[in-house]
Amino acid sequence: MAYKLLKKEGHARRGEFQTVHGTVQTPCFMNVATVAAIKGGLSTVDLKEVGAQVMLCNTYHLHVRPGDDKVFELGGLHKFTNWDRPILTDSGGFQVFSLAKLNKITEEGVTFNSHVDGRKIFMGPEESMKIQSHLASTIAMAFDECVENPAKYQYAKDSCARTLRWLERSKKEMERLNSLPETINKHQMLFGINQGCTFDDLRIEHMKEIAKLDLDGYAIGGLAVGEPKEDMYRIISAVEPYAPENKPRYLMGVGTPGNIIEGVSRGVDLFDCVMPARNARHGQLFTKKGIININNAKYTLDEHPIDDECNCPTCKNFSRAYVRHLLKAGEMLGMRLAVMHNLYFYNNLMTEIRSNIENNSFEDYKNEYCVKLDTRI
Repeated sequence: MAYKLLKKEGHARRGEFQTVHGTVQTPCFMNVATVAAIKGGLSTVDLKEVGAQVMLCNTYHLHVRPGDDKVFELGGLHKFTNWDRPILTDSGGFQVFSLAKLNKITEEGVTFNSHVDGRKIFMGPEESMKIQSHLASTIAMAFDECVENPAKYQYAKDSCARTLRWLERSKKEMERLNSLPETINKHQMLFGINQGCTFDDLRIEHMKEIAKLDLDGYAIGGLAVGEPKEDMYRIISAVEPYAPENKPRYLMGVGTPGNIIEGVSRGVDLFDCVMPARNARHGQLFTKKGIININNAKYTLDEHPIDDECNCPTCKNFSRAYVRHLLKAGEMLGMRLAVMHNLYFYNNLMTEIRSNIENNSFEDYKNEYCVKLDTRI
């Protein structure tokens, strides 16, 4: 099996996920490199230094530029970015529905205008799979419909049915693509996406249906889009019993350190979020004591590292005062050092979570840090 469950504490799972590009220790945070780069000036060499296991890139953005055909000619994302660990590519579905203008949904797929140059693009399950095959990622996400929250029940139900049909087409197309001699990664994996907005019955029924397809992994999508976090936690708990236990579970686009800890406690294995890099670029930094805004005047003469307990390259070499100065001066180095710290913090958080599950102390860890890490100092 690609996924091996090593230990459980309650619903929290400690596992290993084997891929053609290496084994992922779970629970794991996947670092978001939307256009094959971490915003803030980090390279794949830096990603290794901050403990990253998986890089996440976006199908839609890379299709628009430089073009998935160009990445294919250059040998795929791993060669293109000089990254030899797993890469997950998002299907582009979220961007098609959130960024694109004038999108039109049919049974075949979605027609929309590029947010870059306005040109008309069509994307459906087959097109998304072809793009992701060109990118040669380790894991491809199935093309799904992303419904706005809140949504009417009947529309959400119809959307779930369409997403299931699109998933069946995605699977069939991936199997075809993986069999072609010119395909770079013939072992590309496919994850299906659970939808159903905040309706428990739709979520459960949809998970039951997609589980029958025996995919490589299962994601919970359509959450962390503005709904109360209590609704998100309720949906995860409702869906978890119906997600195959021998496959990794991925909560898409989540979230804060507290969200991640709560997700792990409900049986989630994989996470991704733009938050650590995005917030860092604006001076919001995560520490074991809570969140600090390094732009505040009180840090002007502060010679301490961002976090006294942190071993990231930033904290080992530079002070709060210096990082604050760089950000205030608009120096790119300030963003780079801040992003490096936050990504190290997130990846180290996952290391601590895995260790505590192994030692049967995860519940104590959750009680101590779940609220604290999300609290602004």
